[in-house]
Amino acid sequence: MAWVTANGPLVSAVRTAKQYLTYVSAGPFQYAIAEALRLPDSYFEEFRAGLRRKRDLLGDGLRAAGFKVYEPQGTYFITTDITPFGEKDAYAFCRALPERCGVVAIPNSVFYDDPDAGRSQVRFTFCKRDDVLDEAASRLQRLAS
Repeated sequence: MAWVTANGPLVSAVRTAKQYLTYVSAGPFQYAIAEALRLPDSYFEEFRAGLRRKRDLLGDGLRAAGFKVYEPQGTYFITTDITPFGEKDAYAFCRALPERCGVVAIPNSVFYDDPDAGRSQVRFTFCKRDDVLDEAASRLQRLAS
């Protein structure tokens, strides 16, 4: 965990690097994790069921909007393929998506050694409130028209 104050280009470079570190826990969080591990199994069962329900909610909405959906088994991101929309460049698609639909996505190719391997794949997260997922799915239906 850290803070940075700098000129715009340097802050931008730090934020770019940080996106690859966001899911790494810092030392202070280890105490919170230890506490969480003391919770009853029912907590985690309910948590898992809730995420599965959200996954299915967003996945169904993405399919209805025309996306090819790869159903995840152990994350809170859904990977989709954008070729059903005649799109091939995930970067361009993701840059235009907020203006087109008011929704954001991440091009999967940023996670590949060979960016061409994930060129037509984008991911959406489903760890959101149900109303947010419903609204996103509704907005993404604009892509089909």
